[in-house]
Amino acid sequence: MRDRSRTADHSLHDVQARPHTWRIGLLRTVAFRIVLLYVILFAISATAILAFTYWNTKRALDSETDSIISAELSALEGQYQELGIVGLINALNVRSVRGGQMLYVLTGPRFRRIAGNLDGWPQIGAREGEYQNFKYDRDGQTRHARGFVFNLTGGLHLLVARDIHEQYESERLFTTALPWSVGLLLLLALGGGVLLSSDLLRRLDLINSTSKVIMAGDLSRRVPISRAHDEFDLVASNLNSMLDRIEQLMKGMREVTDSVAHDLRSPLNRLRNRLESAATRLDPDTHTAAEIDAAIAETDHLIATFNALLLIAQAEAGVVREAMTLVDLSSVVEGVAELYAPVAEEKEIELTVELGEPLTLEANRTLISQALANLVDNAIKYTPEGGKVQIRMEERSGVVVLSVADNGPGIPASEHKRVTERFVRLERSRNSPGTGLGLSLVAAVARLHDARFVLADNKPGLQASIEFPRNPRR
Repeated sequence: MRDRSRTADHSLHDVQARPHTWRIGLLRTVAFRIVLLYVILFAISATAILAFTYWNTKRALDSETDSIISAELSALEGQYQELGIVGLINALNVRSVRGGQMLYVLTGPRFRRIAGNLDGWPQIGAREGEYQNFKYDRDGQTRHARGFVFNLTGGLHLLVARDIHEQYESERLFTTALPWSVGLLLLLALGGGVLLSSDLLRRLDLINSTSKVIMAGDLSRRVPISRAHDEFDLVASNLNSMLDRIEQLMKGMREVTDSVAHDLRSPLNRLRNRLESAATRLDPDTHTAAEIDAAIAETDHLIATFNALLLIAQAEAGVVREAMTLVDLSSVVEGVAELYAPVAEEKEIELTVELGEPLTLEANRTLISQALANLVDNAIKYTPEGGKVQIRMEERSGVVVLSVADNGPGIPASEHKRVTERFVRLERSRNSPGTGLGLSLVAAVARLHDARFVLADNKPGLQASIEFPRNPRR
């Protein structure tokens, strides 16, 4: 394992230098969706408030205009009732001379102008009883007004109105600017959401990338802590404390394992040697010699089980990761095939090797060879005489696949996951030699190399594959 003082205190810059995977799916992250939802709700709320403000302001201005028009109508009606049509015309002429924003026009039965400061009857009806908005021309400019029609006896029509062109322009400016304002608000909020999400996800990516390295076996790595002293730093600090404790426990476990390896494996080997020495001094046909041979076989079984457990523990702990080098898989396959060729020939099993183009992986050669040997051993062991076992190496869709296929009885699909556990043996294989650790070791070696161990139906038989991620240095 690397020196703790060199790797435990990684700077924030060191971790940031690695490529971030979150950028690809930023729009699908929970943080961005929360920000987007907040932005949409804020935009709807802001639009509703602005629309209500616009409607209420317009209603108030219209109400004020209607009040002024109503007051003018009351005054003119008084003039008409007191002085008749002549008094009304004089009053309209006086008011028209004053100018301002008030507009007047009195027309005959056919809407021919009689008096007022409008050139004629505008494009509105003569319906009495409601306020109407209309357009009129003044000094070559089309303007907007709001007025009330009052029908007199004799077919006369009186229109009293007020110029609201400035109010109309203000309303038009407001209604035009409102969508752009909301759109700009959304755009700026989304930009802020992306920046906020990016910052949050950058911090999460530091934790995720560090945890991946730790899960791969480097227990000395720690989550970087910034100077912000925020919630993420608190989580990182707690994680680092937990990792310190885990590393201490793993170190103690390795020390115990080393002690067991030294204290038990050596006595077992000495016991086996003594049994063999005793067997050589006895007549092979005696009962005692047979018992000693059985004891030697049991001792070999114990040593094999012990070695397998120790190798699995080392692989799962990642203590052999530093022994990884560039390995030529073709030479590994050829070596295993050459080793098991006599065994296959003795059982009259056709052992074939199919190699594609040369492939190189960064791996632990010893563990890869042991895993492949376990798969080939199982295939030969459970394939009946006259069967076939094939070792294949190929690259599919950027994945290096190392597989062993046979036409034996196979393993039911429901048992595929279970057989990779330790000491699990199916009912039909209980009477055959073995420790029940072969596939467990293969699974541990696959995890050590970030690979997938896949069992599939070979129709008939079993196909066991180790799928390695493509080595960028190949």
